[in-house]
Amino acid sequence: MAASESYPDDLQYHPEHDWARIEGDEAVLGVTWFAQDALGELVHYEPPDVGSSVAKDSSYGEVESVKAVSDLISPLSGEVLEVNQKVVDAPETVNDDPYGEGWLIRIRLTSPDEREQLLDVEGYKRVLAEA
Repeated sequence: MAASESYPDDLQYHPEHDWARIEGDEAVLGVTWFAQDALGELVHYEPPDVGSSVAKDSSYGEVESVKAVSDLISPLSGEVLEVNQKVVDAPETVNDDPYGEGWLIRIRLTSPDEREQLLDVEGYKRVLAEA
């Protein structure tokens, strides 16, 4: 069952519909409810390799749905520490729980000050309202 619309206020958001949960010098990344809803049911997730680097505002992988293939845009720069194997095996997990079980990667931040450029939940809701 698809998740209901929500935007947790403990996350930081990128205007390209990606979120970051920052914990010290690490962050967990994923896509927002809006992104998974716009894509429809996900059928494939192409993650980056563990140990590779991701750069803020750059693609770090792809998700494929029955509608389209979309690049994942990293909200922060860092080194990939972990890929969510559950989403690789069952991409629809993102549709069911985009902020919990449906996280995509965990990174070690290489530019922690980038978090200042991300949006809080109210800023992200303004982006959605203007879309």
